[in-house]
Amino acid sequence: MSLQPTTLEELQEMITANRSLLPVGGGTKPALSAASNGATRLDMSRLSGLIEYEPGEYTFTAYAGTPVRDIVAALAEHGQYLPFDPPLVERGATLGGVVAANTAGSGRYRYGGVRDFIIGVRFVDGRSQLVRGGGKVVKNAAGFDLPKFMVGSAGRFGAFVDLSFKVFPEPRAYVTLKAVFPGLGPALGAISSLFTAPNEMDVLDLEPLADGRFSLIARLGGLSSALPGRIERLQSFLYAKTEAVSHEVIQAEADAALWQQVNAFAWAGDGLCLVKVPISPKRIPLLENVVHGLAPRRRYTAGGNIAWLAVSDIDSLDAVLNTVNLPGVVLFGPPGRPFIGPRPGVSLARRVKQALDPSGKFLEI
Repeated sequence: MSLQPTTLEELQEMITANRSLLPVGGGTKPALSAASNGATRLDMSRLSGLIEYEPGEYTFTAYAGTPVRDIVAALAEHGQYLPFDPPLVERGATLGGVVAANTAGSGRYRYGGVRDFIIGVRFVDGRSQLVRGGGKVVKNAAGFDLPKFMVGSAGRFGAFVDLSFKVFPEPRAYVTLKAVFPGLGPALGAISSLFTAPNEMDVLDLEPLADGRFSLIARLGGLSSALPGRIERLQSFLYAKTEAVSHEVIQAEADAALWQQVNAFAWAGDGLCLVKVPISPKRIPLLENVVHGLAPRRRYTAGGNIAWLAVSDIDSLDAVLNTVNLPGVVLFGPPGRPFIGPRPGVSLARRVKQALDPSGKFLEI
């Protein structure tokens, strides 16, 4: 069963009349958006469109059901963008879905993730009341930061109505450098060296290769006239200060095509579960030891602070993550099981849910 509100009033009426609701947007993350066990889908796609956009203030407000590609197109007309690089844009990801799932792409490395750019939220809670947190301008913030708390909420506290974000000027051009290292240790050593070096990178990803080597992928954005010199300095640094054994420079259309594929998780293949795991570079060797055979397709983004694992056996991964004390959020996979591994912070989330949704109109935490 699916409900599809077209106005705020309809949304409030539907929440009053129903329970076990799951707000959904574009359905691009089926493990989070597919209803199970009798849950009712609350399809938010009809509440869509830009409400307010102030290019001079670098802020916008849009309905939660707005496709991110529409936001990207509107921002691009003014040379602006969402620096946290939301994934699954071409598949139809919505603004509310990005916030609910806390999904940021490889581009979050330099400026931060969804929580760093959301400044306001309005949602309808389990009592059918309209709740507002934050505002439409960057300086409008005081008290409990409700917008940031709602990031990653997976539709458990209420249904988003609209969201406000700050944005940045978009770089005029990009270039990507892929450097190959003989193993994980040297690649992590290079990441550590790059953290303290004067290289302003927009992306720093780590990718295992089939032969046991690792590829470090850096993307630089800026003025096209400055990029050749910057990429040359980065190459020189890697060969002088790290154990890089080879490299490849990717530019123009090839660069854009590469990151479009990464944004769509094309590397993960079809038919596999995709799990996001917050981690740190120091813990990557521990995770590599236990998931090497379980997740032959994997990628580390945000300078090694996020692991993306493509697996066929979600139960085995759940057991492994519990063993190494790492939480996981399932994006592609069976419905009704969005969280695996340990659940840090769940006791606080349940207390907030009791305040916002005391009668359990939305799915349990």
